Amino acid sequence: MEVTGSIDKRWLRALVLLFVALITGLAFASGATPAHADDIGGQYDFQFSGNVRNNDAPLEGVLISVSGGGYSAEVKTDANGHWKIGVPSKDTYTITLDESTLPKGIIVVKGGNTIQAEFGLTNNKSVNFFLGAGVRETTSFLDQFIQRSFTGLSFGLLLALAALGLSLIFGTTGLNNFAHAEMVTFGALATLTLAVDLAWPLWLALIAAILLSGAFGFVLDAGLWAPLRRRGVGLVPMMIVSIGLSLALRYLYQYLYGGSTRQLPGADGKDLKFGAISLSPLDLLSMGISILAVLGVAFFLLRTRLGKATRAVSDNPSLAAASGIDVDRVIRIVWVIGGALAGLSGILFAFYRPGVSWDMGFQILLLIFAAVTLGGLGTAFGAVIGSLIVGFFIEISTLWIPSDMKYVGALVILILVLLVRPQGILGRKERIG
Repeated sequence: MEVTGSIDKRWLRALVLLFVALITGLAFASGATPAHADDIGGQYDFQFSGNVRNNDAPLEGVLISVSGGGYSAEVKTDANGHWKIGVPSKDTYTITLDESTLPKGIIVVKGGNTIQAEFGLTNNKSVNFFLGAGVRETTSFLDQFIQRSFTGLSFGLLLALAALGLSLIFGTTGLNNFAHAEMVTFGALATLTLAVDLAWPLWLALIAAILLSGAFGFVLDAGLWAPLRRRGVGLVPMMIVSIGLSLALRYLYQYLYGGSTRQLPGADGKDLKFGAISLSPLDLLSMGISILAVLGVAFFLLRTRLGKATRAVSDNPSLAAASGIDVDRVIRIVWVIGGALAGLSGILFAFYRPGVSWDMGFQILLLIFAAVTLGGLGTAFGAVIGSLIVGFFIEISTLWIPSDMKYVGALVILILVLLVRPQGILGRKERIG
């Protein structure tokens, strides 16, 4: 599906530059050099700490990382072997010791170099690793590349669902909807409410959450966007309204659900080994569901009357209306489909992270926009290709750069493609003037 009409090149360039600037800021804000032991500990009320020693001898410069609930941080041990990292909330965190930073001949001999830790009654938790002499097992570069490729494919597919919905909405309305992030979050929160708070069976909660997400898209269009369109409000004011709506919904979610990260049932599972590839059953299920959803949208657009009407509205709304197509009805259905796809993406992202939080959709909003821009604004299939490229390079880039800077890989690809093909991979050139 392609965007038609006169797209102002200046607005397109400004939008691309905005995305590039925001992604760059996000990448470099989170990609700082690992701090010293005393630099991170005092930032939050909740703190993990520990000592890294071998036969009572302190080890300096050992890298410790903490991640969980959408938060991650790294720190190096000080001269006394001590480390301390503050975290924003009382959640379950994954604490990892980078064995490559240990002295030669020293390894983690018991319990592994990754520990799942959570707080008890206090705001402090001590975590220690058992070290000793041994030979460190390493994973070859090829095995790491294969594993990261499949992880990137999994992430790219769930990103594609959200990007598809955003691209369909943009293609038919021309609106850059910044509140799409909150539509993603809505699906995960609806599943959390039904499956955890109301104790519904997980499969039933998932189906209901997707239906509710579609209904949420219907309500947003019927209650807000359709009246604005009828009043002839321009696209730039509507984009600003979407930013305000995004902020309002995001902090409403925080007020209703709190700032902590909660887990969906079934989030923990034993990984399955396929040679160099290690995937959980949920990863495989997520990839299968994403592929089926993408194929379903493709069938809808290419083979159904309503899908062909959607493409006609995207190409030329005035001509579509003159041909007897009910443009408002098509747009309303697109909002329902976009909401359902965003909700499904949020559900899969909750299992991928893992965890549900009030701002989880906002955490990937820039990646969604990057995927849509990379594939070509308003092209549904371009959004899928852009998402797969973004997901792949985000994971592959961690082979060379710190994981906290992995969004830089997607940024570099976005810039290179737009320099060569400004309209995106599947976008088409527009005549201006």
